[in-house]
Amino acid sequence: MSRSFTAVLAAAAVAVSTVLGGGSAALAQDGAAPVVTRAALDPSLVSGRGARVGFVEQEAEHATTDGTVIGPDRTPYTLPSEASGRKAVKLTPGQHVEFRLPSAANAITVRYSIPDATGGGGITAPLDITVNGAAKKSMTLTSRYSWLYNQYPFTNDPNADLLHPDWWITECSCVPAATTPAPAIAKPFRPFHFYDEQRLLLGRTYRAGDRVRLTVPAASTAAWTVIDLLDTELVGAPRVRLVAANVLAFGADPLGRRDSADAFDRAIAFARRNHLKVYLPPGTYQVNRHIIVDDVTIEGAGSWYTIVKGREVALEPPAPDGSVHAGVGFYGKDASAGGSRNVHLSGFAIEGDVRERVDTDQVNGIGGAMSDSTVDGLHLRHTKVGMWFDGPMTNLRITGNVIVDQIADALNFHTGVTNSVVSDNFVRNTGDDGLAMWSERTANAGNTFDHNTVQSPVLANGIAVYGGADTTVSSNLIADPVREGSAIQVGSRFGAEAFTGRLSIRDNTTVRAGTFELNWKIGLGAIWFYALDKSIDAEIEVRGDHYLDSGYNAIMLVSEWAVKDLYSIANVRFKDIKVDGTGTSVVSARVKGSASFENVDARNVGAVGVNNCGSFNFPTTGSEFSLTDLGGNDGGGTTGPWLAAWELPNTITCDDRPPVVVPPAPSPW
Repeated sequence: MSRSFTAVLAAAAVAVSTVLGGGSAALAQDGAAPVVTRAALDPSLVSGRGARVGFVEQEAEHATTDGTVIGPDRTPYTLPSEASGRKAVKLTPGQHVEFRLPSAANAITVRYSIPDATGGGGITAPLDITVNGAAKKSMTLTSRYSWLYNQYPFTNDPNADLLHPDWWITECSCVPAATTPAPAIAKPFRPFHFYDEQRLLLGRTYRAGDRVRLTVPAASTAAWTVIDLLDTELVGAPRVRLVAANVLAFGADPLGRRDSADAFDRAIAFARRNHLKVYLPPGTYQVNRHIIVDDVTIEGAGSWYTIVKGREVALEPPAPDGSVHAGVGFYGKDASAGGSRNVHLSGFAIEGDVRERVDTDQVNGIGGAMSDSTVDGLHLRHTKVGMWFDGPMTNLRITGNVIVDQIADALNFHTGVTNSVVSDNFVRNTGDDGLAMWSERTANAGNTFDHNTVQSPVLANGIAVYGGADTTVSSNLIADPVREGSAIQVGSRFGAEAFTGRLSIRDNTTVRAGTFELNWKIGLGAIWFYALDKSIDAEIEVRGDHYLDSGYNAIMLVSEWAVKDLYSIANVRFKDIKVDGTGTSVVSARVKGSASFENVDARNVGAVGVNNCGSFNFPTTGSEFSLTDLGGNDGGGTTGPWLAAWELPNTITCDDRPPVVVPPAPSPW
């Protein structure tokens, strides 16, 4: 993947309107310059943050259309809530949406949604693409990989009864199986994961200003087609490696008609014996199982040209690890077998066939343990987790990848991953955490998530850190979490080892985060500290973050009711923070502990600046959570300064569910 984001953005700068509200949409409707965004924001608001990518984003709601703009809406289980920027364009057969290219491009990515089949399983439907009214091409859209329903771990069946009738659900505020009379639960129950995306090479390079029109044919089988956005890109020529173990020489089929897994194995074995790289020329290769990699370099011609694609295969009996399906994936050896080293993967796409969440399945795009290794320039979609690493392992560099349309996480450092870096990766539409570090049983240590973009995780968090030591989360852009999560979560949960050493969270931007927690029925924060299994008392500094357009709180520190008097969150330092728009408070504290604040500037705050409930014992001495003002904390909202003297150090200001004031769109500070 090209890294020339700066050059692309510069070329597009003359075409960018700095106003991204209704005015921009009106300009686009009049045929004026295209509106370029990043996470549906003016790029100037996120300069220097997020993944440096080679494509340019345009939201459909700013394009010319005879369809209907849907949204904004942040309510889970709706099409707008999972759209980038919480808006999209809905087309019926015969309607179109048209974009103007902001810079030269020869490739497009369309993010879309079409209906599910009545009984689940998805449908297909056509979408026509023309440039300047000619050069017609077509995509076959599918909903096979979208539309999940019901309770965890979810189902593809829209007509299914509750998977767990003995669980409490918010819809009736009851346990259905223990309630008389039994509540009527509407079907489909909790539909979500609506979107998918497809890429298309246009066959030639078009110029800035050319018009790309997406049209739903009049005879479409889909009652409606929602277009969320268009990414446009100038893709370079395929990469060629003449001195390498070319998989074609070992029997691989570039047309994808025959399974090429054995040919890949033979090429890898030959390359290791002869100290060569393995080369995957342009083509689509069918691979339906894991390719085990150790001490090998595998290069494709580029993720637009080399595609490794697999079917999901049922296993009978299940594998020893509990998997009931096999699927395409490149795996290091298991850590118990010593793991793999010196693995370098680059320049190809991995496309899985995962349509349901089975947590025991090893159907991830990249997996196992890989030390002293790199993963660069891959495009992953339709696997369970894009990359899941089980340590112990060390010194892994994951850079410049695109990970989209996953059933679960995009990436997870699970158990004993150390001194590793994840940077410049673009993530969109995950079914669980976008990027996660999970220190289950063995602590992760010394890891960094830097300059990544995570958009629209439909469940859980954009970036999550569950325990571990000496962690850095820096310069990331996280947008549009939908339910049961935040943009950034620091969580003592899921059996994670304690936080120790230093945790640095700095220079990140979140937008349209701070979701409504459906089980607790409270609003979360754009950043969320959660002490469920243990106290959180490491050296934690949050510095330079920008929290934009938070639906509820900007910052939340919380414990669970059952352990509220056992665990605390102490000595978190917030410095040089900007908060632009909260539906409720700047800080919500629902735990015992403490935090300090320095140079935290806030505006457009919807409720009292600090909603301090402590651990809900309400002692006469004040809240069990105390705040320290280190100076320079400015601004606020309708109630006055956000950190007023009367709130310090621990005034109880508890409002369990304050009214929400919709904040205005973010703007330059």
